[in-house]
Amino acid sequence: MNLADGLHRAGRNHPDRPAVALGADAVQTYVELAERAARLAAGLAAELNLNPGDRIAIASKNRPEYVETAYGIWWGGFAAVPANAKLHGAELGYILENSEARVCFVGPELRDAVAEHRPEGLEQLVVIGGPEYEALFTGAPAAPAATDADDLAWLFYTSGTTGRPKGAMLTHRNLMAMADAYQTDIDPAAPGDAIVHAAPMSHGSGLYMVPHVNAATCHVVPKSGSFEPEEIFKLADAWPGTSLFAAPTMVNRMTASPADLPRAGFRGIIYGGGPMYVEDARAALDRFGGCLVQIYGQGESPMTITICSREVIADSAHPRWLERLASVGTANPAVEVRVADSDGRPLPAGESGEIVVRGDAVMKGYWRDPEATAETLKDGWLHTGDMGALDSDGYLTLMDRAKDLVITGGSNIYPREVEEVLLRHPGVREVSVIGRPDKEWGEVVVAYVVGAVTAADLDGFCLDEMSRFKRPKDYVFVDELPKNNYGKVLKTALREIDVANAG
Repeated sequence: MNLADGLHRAGRNHPDRPAVALGADAVQTYVELAERAARLAAGLAAELNLNPGDRIAIASKNRPEYVETAYGIWWGGFAAVPANAKLHGAELGYILENSEARVCFVGPELRDAVAEHRPEGLEQLVVIGGPEYEALFTGAPAAPAATDADDLAWLFYTSGTTGRPKGAMLTHRNLMAMADAYQTDIDPAAPGDAIVHAAPMSHGSGLYMVPHVNAATCHVVPKSGSFEPEEIFKLADAWPGTSLFAAPTMVNRMTASPADLPRAGFRGIIYGGGPMYVEDARAALDRFGGCLVQIYGQGESPMTITICSREVIADSAHPRWLERLASVGTANPAVEVRVADSDGRPLPAGESGEIVVRGDAVMKGYWRDPEATAETLKDGWLHTGDMGALDSDGYLTLMDRAKDLVITGGSNIYPREVEEVLLRHPGVREVSVIGRPDKEWGEVVVAYVVGAVTAADLDGFCLDEMSRFKRPKDYVFVDELPKNNYGKVLKTALREIDVANAG
């Protein structure tokens, strides 16, 4: 089993169909994309002396070459390490070092940031589209490597509660299970359809390359390089049968946009990565009709924990419609979902507990972190750290995030990461970071600070030390933080104080 087999088949069976586009203009057919991936695989082995299983990072904003780069990596039996283009150079450097990546394909916009924090073990830094990149395509094409289903395909770095991200090992089996579930239960694609990569291809949108390549659909990258609703609507006109994956904040922006909707609408708008308020879902349904699908997943079970189908979202006549709209749907066919108590025992309908998952889509484990793997994968179940409740019909409602994850605009932020940076400022004695509910972003990061420093000083410090999207949007200065008898900060009490202050 090799994910690249899907591209091999598409190139053979649908050679002249458009495979990749920049805006309204096709730039590759499927036979061209397959040949490019095959030549890249050969070049990586022959020119860079890479071996099957070696890690190859991709640090880039969305661009047409992302597809051939990822598939060239898989074609050669190597493992892709996608890195969020919004990360700070130091964060990118950590991922490159921890993954022991031998090569990094980097977008021109990130070359300097990666070069500044380049670890010693990184042998090659190749600018996508540059002369060294193109030189890798000059040899004869290779046949797809014979990989095992449990070989590493996609090493996805999640934010970690220890302040360092962990690499979730996603295998060819994991991503094929995700792709099969997409085709059966989420948003079936057919040759001639399209996906617009409006969200980062290093994350969910990139994972959705797999089902769309398997179905020989076109991968469309917006020319603007950013998310602009009017541009997305025009692309849906240019490429009928368009779907996209979007964070709830992106869906809300499309809902509020005054631009004309595409004439044929969307095949699907798949949303996830953060909470969607019921009123926002209703507004989106009013604007876009029955094309909305909600998914809930984690990097450890990518895009594959639950599905709230378009039929359920659109069924306003159902007596429990609003409850179901507030849920995240029922189990994805790639996994089994339970709500369990602290001992891992399943709880009855209506009782809240930890959400646990097992199935072919669940990760192999964390990269070279057996302790974290053992803590998260117990008795064959992935312990998500998220709290929820299942109703009698199997609909899952999220109750809380036990790991204190803050999700802002679809991006995951762990407070510990931000706290560790803030505590390096000499004017900060203590700090605790929480998420504050926000209409536009879902949540925003808020820092409660004890110390002698100004918000402007801390904001400038954060801009120098971390990604812009992770820095707090508000700093609240207090004389002390709420703590228990053992000195542990009580974040629940802090959230209550924050709500009271906001009121």
